[in-house]
Amino acid sequence: MPDQSAPEELKAIAPKLVEVTNDVLFGDVWKRPGLSPRDRSLVTVSTLAALYRSEQLDHHLGVALNNGLSVEELSEAITHLAFYAGWPNAMTAITRLKKIADERAPS
Repeated sequence: MPDQSAPEELKAIAPKLVEVTNDVLFGDVWKRPGLSPRDRSLVTVSTLAALYRSEQLDHHLGVALNNGLSVEELSEAITHLAFYAGWPNAMTAITRLKKIADERAPS
């Protein structure tokens, strides 16, 4: 899994939040052996979509693709979520996935 870290510019306003994000979340939790990075990405994207956390969703959709999930698999997960987390949440997530997939598509 490519290294992840909190945005460096946030250190000026929230140094401790950046520290625990980098050290605990990305430095420990994401590296635990109980789930693969791919599975952690699926859980993370699903949770962010379900909770309508759109600001974080874009980043984690990209991470999910980098961690081996396909656009088709993410689309299927988001479609499934529509029935449990709400149609607007799913439509927002799928719109963001399409944008990211389009940006990554070869020209």
